[in-house]
Amino acid sequence: MMPRISPPSRAIASILRCKKASKSRRHYATAVTPSTSHDPISRVSPPIARFPPTQPPSYKPPEFRKSQLLRQYASLIRSTPLMVLFQHNNLKSPEWTGIRRELNKALRKVDDSRVAAGLPTENLGEGVKIQIIQTGIFESALKIVDFYKPESQPATLDPTDPSTPSSATIPIVKPDGSNLTHSLSEAAHAAINRKSHTLAPLMSGPIALLTFPTVSPEHLKAALCILAPVPGQFPAPTRRANPGWHDLPVQTGLQKLLLLGARVEGKVFDTEGTKWVGGINGGMEGLRGQLVAMLQGLGGHLTNTLESAAKNLYFTVEGRRTMLEDEGKESVDTKAGEAPKVE
Repeated sequence: MMPRISPPSRAIASILRCKKASKSRRHYATAVTPSTSHDPISRVSPPIARFPPTQPPSYKPPEFRKSQLLRQYASLIRSTPLMVLFQHNNLKSPEWTGIRRELNKALRKVDDSRVAAGLPTENLGEGVKIQIIQTGIFESALKIVDFYKPESQPATLDPTDPSTPSSATIPIVKPDGSNLTHSLSEAAHAAINRKSHTLAPLMSGPIALLTFPTVSPEHLKAALCILAPVPGQFPAPTRRANPGWHDLPVQTGLQKLLLLGARVEGKVFDTEGTKWVGGINGGMEGLRGQLVAMLQGLGGHLTNTLESAAKNLYFTVEGRRTMLEDEGKESVDTKAGEAPKVE
């Protein structure tokens, strides 16, 4: 009879289970080997910045409304080629509402007339805005845009760029942000310190700003006809054509607006210069036509001048040659007359 094998006790079974678990763990540790990373150095993530990328450190505290207005005004000046400045005096909300309504209506008519004339649809009137600005902050933004040129400084090198040589010196952003170049940085503040702007004489009192997305004399003329009408040059709309412009709130608000000047493509224009820009016949197309005609006329005048000089030289030489020929003939005839007679 075969001997009967008794099952192991609980203590022996627990020991066997522990040994199996340790063997499996040792097998797992020996089977898995750490893989060597073959990623290039260029894929290594840069060091952790001490500030969020959306809000770098600045010289002026960014949490204040003045700092945000400065950034907003600087961006507005950089992206707006035509700005018209008005001085306002305590306009009320119904007056601003009526003025904006009539201004949008006049600009929409200009867009419709351009489409009717066969020009491409641009809808520039939708981008024309009139707003009240903080005069002192806007003046600082003007100085930053005109006097602070960070693009002229040498470009910084990116340590994660594969094209960056290994021997190059990588500038490190300081924790206080003293070497940054945004509009609120210390470098921008130092660049505008003790400098005066060409619009400084106009930067006094409450200012309203009329901005255009592009230089359009037609839209400027329509805006001046509403905001600062001049009989003959910028006539005001008649009551029959536009009765809303003659409402009492609109007229009361327009009496509190005063045209100061404009800034066109970085150049400052006074009141007369602003009216000259708005009075260009045909808009930008008319201005281009005048320029082409002037260049053609200049070429014609230059050709006539050179041709007249050549003609004068030709006539002078021909006259001198004719005179010399006549003198030669006279001398020959004289010699022939003085010759002795042969008997």
